[in-house]
Amino acid sequence: MNVIKSIMRVIFTIFKVLLKFISFMAVMLGGAYILAPMGTINSKDIDLSLFTNTPNETMMVIFNSEYFSGYLFAVTIALALFVAYLLWELHEVAVHKAQEKKSSHIQLVFALSLCGLFLHKAWWVLAIIIAFANWEHIGASISSVIRDGFKSFKTSNTDAVDAEKTNTQSEVQS
Repeated sequence: MNVIKSIMRVIFTIFKVLLKFISFMAVMLGGAYILAPMGTINSKDIDLSLFTNTPNETMMVIFNSEYFSGYLFAVTIALALFVAYLLWELHEVAVHKAQEKKSSHIQLVFALSLCGLFLHKAWWVLAIIIAFANWEHIGASISSVIRDGFKSFKTSNTDAVDAEKTNTQSEVQS
């Protein structure tokens, strides 16, 4: 029974990938059809015998097609939008990490990310540091440093008081 479920899961995944690909290609071809009038080719009447390395006739038919130019334009727009989306995701990595860790600094990280977007990138770096830092460990380390400092201060004070008492007792005995 588990084998059938795993086979069906694989088939469903393949079907989903194919459906996404077909829908992407439909959007791109629709964009090519819409953007084709913007892709007029001005060099269709150039004599190709003037060039030494010319593509074959079939490729030239494709290259001289306005729909091919429209498709390239649609692909370029889609690529630019995808890169902008990836840059936004990179920009929001600190906020997502803070939400994932259920940190109490989520609003601070979000505000610093926005300051990094509009003001200066140093604020974004600070947001990254705050989001990825292990604040429980940092707090425990700072507490232990302070605790050890107080212990050392108390022992040095008691040593100084003991030394003072010894000095005064030896002066009294003399």
